[in-house]
Amino acid sequence: MAAAVSGVVRRLEELGDLAQAHIQHLSEAAGEDDHFLIRASAALEKLKLLCGEEKECSNPSNLLELYTQAILDMTYFEENKLVDEDFPEDSSPQKVKELLSFLSEPEILVKENNMHPKLCDLLGDELLECLSWRRGALLYMYCHSLTKRREWLLRKSNLLQKYLVDGINYLLQMLNYRCPIQLNEGVSFQDLDTAKLLSTGIFSDIHVLAMMYSGEMCYWGLKHCPDPQSENPEVDTDAFGASCTTHKEPLDFREVGEKILKKYVSVCEGPLKAQEWNTANAKQILSFFQQRCS
Repeated sequence: MAAAVSGVVRRLEELGDLAQAHIQHLSEAAGEDDHFLIRASAALEKLKLLCGEEKECSNPSNLLELYTQAILDMTYFEENKLVDEDFPEDSSPQKVKELLSFLSEPEILVKENNMHPKLCDLLGDELLECLSWRRGALLYMYCHSLTKRREWLLRKSNLLQKYLVDGINYLLQMLNYRCPIQLNEGVSFQDLDTAKLLSTGIFSDIHVLAMMYSGEMCYWGLKHCPDPQSENPEVDTDAFGASCTTHKEPLDFREVGEKILKKYVSVCEGPLKAQEWNTANAKQILSFFQQRCS
């Protein structure tokens, strides 16, 4: 066990050094200090310091959290730059791939080293949700930009399909990390609307937004990808249901999108009605799904 922990600490130290060098490059290219890069660099400096101590005595969970927080801040800076530039056609594919790789590294490290049978016990639900959300939201924003490029769509709709399937998977994965709260006599809530949200697995505004993003990406898939099941992509369709287990099956953009957008509308016009979430676009997409079904 001590040897395994020591190996993980060494790997985190290596990854931290690589990320720190990347941040240095970003800072020099930006020509000015950025809050997120400064915070990421500070976290990596602390990681470096802790990794230099007795490795067998190190807490891999704390080190992994530091590294993950740094990666989240560093990639947030780069994502904002991509959005501001509307995802340049030449450089965006490689940059998006690079960011997804950075955001996947914490999970990969845990799995490769068999550090714990359950990721959530080591990284925690919130960090896992954040990593999945950020990857899904990045692909959502990228796909949103791509759907406005007619010539690109004519040439590369299969590539759009892959981005959409990956993005939907990340978002639904994010929605599936925590089980809905089972309401019973032993659980009491002062706010009935909050109880309803928790019982459907909605723990934050980001969960609500993830549902809308997923549904919209399903709409793009059905609209722009001529044969959504041609390459038999898979999606986790239980991720927005009550089950905490995953079940893989071929992706059906209409079925998945319809199911999650109905839940989105129900939540927004039910327990979240006072917050005035917009459901007009979701209803238009649901109407589109119905037309494609008939």
